[in-house]
Amino acid sequence: MYVTVRDRPTAARLRSPGLTHRVAGTVVLLGIVSMLTDISSESVNAVLPIYLTSILGMSALAYGFIDGIYQGVSALVRIAGGWIADRSDHPKWVAVVGYLASAISRVFLLPATTFAAITSIITVDRLGKGLRTAPRDALIAASSPSAGLGRAFGVHRALDTLGALIGPLMAFAIIGLAVPNDYHVVFVASLAFAIIGVALLILIVPDLRPRRRQGRTSDNSAAPAQITRPSWRHLRNPQFCHLLFAAALLGLFTIGDGFLYLELTERDSLATKYFPLLYVGTNFAYLALAIPFGRLADRIGRARVFVGGQVMLLVAYLCAGGPIGGPAISIGCLVFLGAYYAATDGVLSAIASKVTPLSVRTSGIATAQTAVAAARFASSLGFGLMWAELGRINAIWLVTGLLALAIPIAALMMRGLDRTAA
Repeated sequence: MYVTVRDRPTAARLRSPGLTHRVAGTVVLLGIVSMLTDISSESVNAVLPIYLTSILGMSALAYGFIDGIYQGVSALVRIAGGWIADRSDHPKWVAVVGYLASAISRVFLLPATTFAAITSIITVDRLGKGLRTAPRDALIAASSPSAGLGRAFGVHRALDTLGALIGPLMAFAIIGLAVPNDYHVVFVASLAFAIIGVALLILIVPDLRPRRRQGRTSDNSAAPAQITRPSWRHLRNPQFCHLLFAAALLGLFTIGDGFLYLELTERDSLATKYFPLLYVGTNFAYLALAIPFGRLADRIGRARVFVGGQVMLLVAYLCAGGPIGGPAISIGCLVFLGAYYAATDGVLSAIASKVTPLSVRTSGIATAQTAVAAARFASSLGFGLMWAELGRINAIWLVTGLLALAIPIAALMMRGLDRTAA
C-alpha cells in the first residue's frame, strides 16, 4: 500500500506513467537533501585528484590511500549507525548527525594542505556518510510499497545524481572560468550547499518510525503486524549472507573513479581544467538510467540487474585500459560507469531491505553497504600500489581480469535472492 505523510503538506505524490505505485513525498524530500549534499561533496571530489597530485604534489600511492579512505572508511560506522537507528526507531536523527559531520568537515578543508590534515578531513566526511546512508535508505524503504522499492530508490538516486552532476559543473565553472585554479572557492561553495541540505533535512523531512509504523500497517495484510525488537540473530539467514559475500567479492575488484579519470586524462591529453567534466559524464549517465534500471529491477529481479551492472563496469574498464583511445571511447567509458552505478547503488539497498526483517532493516542495509565499502577500501589501496609498481595500464588490465572471474561467481551466489525478496 502507499504510505502518505499526512502531517506534511510538502509531501507531494509523484506518479510515473504507466505505473500503479506512487513515489512517496518522503522519498522526494530525501532526494532533494541528497541532491544538495552531493552538489557539496562531488564539487570537492571532482577536483580532489588534481588538487592533491598537481597542486599539493602528492604521489599516486598517497592519492590511493586517500581514495581508499574516501571509499571505505565509512565502513567503520555504517553498522553502528544502522543499529542505533533500529534500536531508537528514529533513523532520521541518526541521518542528521551524519549529514552534519560531513558539513562541518568542509570548514576544515579550507586551510588544510598536508597529507595528514586532508586524510583526517576526508575521514570525518566519510564517517558522516557512513552514519547517514543506511538510515536514509531505511526511511525510503519505510515510506515505499514493496513492489515499488526499486522505483523509489531509483527516484532518490536520480535526484541524488542530479546533485552529483551539478557539483562537478560548478567546480568546472569556478576553476575553469570564473576564478582559474582557485580551489578554495570550490570548497566555500561546497560548504554552503552542505549547510542548506542539513537545514532542509532537520526542518522538513518527516521523522518516520519504521517499527511503530509496522504495528499499524503491513505490505501483505490489513491486520496489524507484530512489533519485533531488533536482534543480530535476525541477520543470520543464508540469503543475506550470500548477498554480503557476493557484494564484497565484487567490491574487491572495483577501481576508484578518480583512477579511471586520471587514466583518461593522461591517455587523451586532457587539460586539467576539464577534469571535473569526466565526473559530469558519468553522473549524467547515472541520472538518465537510475529510474529505468530501478523499474527494470522491480520487473525482472533486482539481483539480475545488480549482476548486470557489474558487466557494465567490466566494459568501462575495457574502454579505459584498452589500446584504442579518443573521445568516443572515453565517453563510452563514462556512460558504462554511470550505468554501473545506476544498476547497483540503490538496487543493493533494495535487495538488502527485502531479505532482512523490518526490525533490523537499517542494520541489514548498513551491513551490506559496509561489506562493499570495506572491499572498495582494500581495492583502492591495492590499486594505488599496483599503479605505482606495475604501471597504470597493467594495473587496470589485472583488475579487469579478476572482475571477469568474480562476476559469474557472484551471480551463482545471488541466485534465488529475487524469489526470497518476493
